[in-house]
Amino acid sequence: MFKKYLVLSLTVLVVNLSLGSTAFAETSKEVKHAEKVKVNITKLGTGRDSRVEVKLRDKTKLKGYVSEINANNFVVVDDKTGASNEVAYSNAKQVKGNNLSNGVKIALGVGLVAAFIIIIIIAGNSD
Repeated sequence: MFKKYLVLSLTVLVVNLSLGSTAFAETSKEVKHAEKVKVNITKLGTGRDSRVEVKLRDKTKLKGYVSEINANNFVVVDDKTGASNEVAYSNAKQVKGNNLSNGVKIALGVGLVAAFIIIIIIAGNSD
């Protein structure tokens, strides 16, 4: 009789420990993902140039720009409707965004001007 209770108790203990560690691992993954989202949103910055496309855990998609960044969430504003959506970092499943810095914009502009000048020179020399 004592052996039955001992075996049953040990079985329950082992099952609880294994399930508990699995739950902890899932929570840890979610926390790491939320931190990654927070870092990426912070790098992206705020303003109309901070374009973002967010997929939420409930499969909702948001497109627009980041208007606010807070400790636990960020705000996405839809360009067309002007609607603001507050998104918790933990609720964001996937975030895609782009924000061209001033250096990149200048480099693109210089490249386009240089290409235009080269085309004009080549066209002038072909006569």
